[in-house]
Amino acid sequence: MDQQPGRLMKAEIAEQPAMLRRIVTDGGADIASVAAEIGRRRHRFVLLAARGTSDHAALYAKYLVEVRLGLPAGLVSPSSMTVYGARPRLTDVLFLAVSQSGGSPDLIDSLTAARECGATTVAVTNNAASALARAAEFSVDVRAGAELAVAATKTYTAELLALYLLLSPLAESGTGALGAEVAALADAADATLALEPGVVEAAARYRFANRLVTTARGFSYPTAREAALKLMETSYLGAQAFSGADLLHGPMAMIDAELPVIAVVTPGPGGQAMVPVLERLRQREADLLVVGGVPESQQGMPVRTLPVVTSGVPEQLQPILEILPLQLLAMHVALERGGDPDAPRGLSKVTETW
Repeated sequence: MDQQPGRLMKAEIAEQPAMLRRIVTDGGADIASVAAEIGRRRHRFVLLAARGTSDHAALYAKYLVEVRLGLPAGLVSPSSMTVYGARPRLTDVLFLAVSQSGGSPDLIDSLTAARECGATTVAVTNNAASALARAAEFSVDVRAGAELAVAATKTYTAELLALYLLLSPLAESGTGALGAEVAALADAADATLALEPGVVEAAARYRFANRLVTTARGFSYPTAREAALKLMETSYLGAQAFSGADLLHGPMAMIDAELPVIAVVTPGPGGQAMVPVLERLRQREADLLVVGGVPESQQGMPVRTLPVVTSGVPEQLQPILEILPLQLLAMHVALERGGDPDAPRGLSKVTETW
C-alpha cells in the first residue's frame, strides 16, 4: 500500500519542539565545550561554508557573528578553493562548515583547505561520523536524528539552534542569559505548530500560483530564503527571496495584485525595518501574506497573516519559530497541487557537488 503523501515531512515538522528540547538537554554541554575552546582563541574574522538549506543556516550565523560578536563574517564560495585552487591566508580565522549530511565533497575539500591555510575549523552537522566532521578540528553534532523526507525541516532548525548555542557564549556579554533565552523556545514552537489550520487555509490560495516572492530583513531574511527554497522543491513554484531592502529597488517593479508575496515580520528591529516595505507592497496592491504580525504602525492595513508565537523568545532565536508555518505551508501547497512533498521530482537527500 502506498504511503500517504507528505507523511514523512509532516512527522518531522511535528518532531521539532521535542528535538529543540533534546538539543539543549543532551547536546548543550558538548556545544558549550567547543564554544569554550574557540573562545580561547582571538579570531579576527568568521567564514561560513554551506550549500542549500544549510546555506540559509549559515546566513543566520553570519547575522549572529556580526550582531552578537561584533566580528566581520562572510559566506565563502567553496569553488574558490575546490575549482580554482585558491589558498587564502586564514590565520586567526574561524571557519564554520554547515552541512546536514557532512558528505558534500566540496564542503569537505574547502574545510580541509581552510585548515591547511591556518583557520580554526568547525563542522556543524547532523552526522557526527561524517567525513566533514572528521576533517574539522572541532565538530558540533546538531542532534536532529535521522531525517527521511527529502525536504529538510528539522535539520534546519536544529542547525539554527546549534549555531546559536555555539556562537552566543563568545559574545562579550557572556553566557548568563543564554539559558533564559532558549527556555521558552520549545513551548513557543509547540504553540506555533498548533496554528496549522490557518496554514491549511492559506495553502489553498496558492494552489494555482506559478510565481511567488518571499521577503524579510535582518535575522528573518534567512527565513525568507529557506521558505522560497521549500516552496520550490516541494511545490515547484518559481519562488524568489529578497531582502526587504533589495525588494524596494528594481524587483518592486514586478509586484502587482497577481503576484503573491510572503513577508516575514516578527518582533524586533528586523520587523520594524519591514514597515516601509509593507507600505510599498500595499501601494502596489500586492497579494500579501504576513508571517508573524503587522507592526503597530500598520495595524489598519488589511492583510492576511500566519501568526508566530514568540512570547519570551528574543529576536535572534525567532527564525527557529518563523520557519515552522512556512514549512507547513510548503507541505500543504504541495498536497493541494496533488504532489507528494516527501518525494520531490529530480531530488535526492544528499546532493554532491565538487
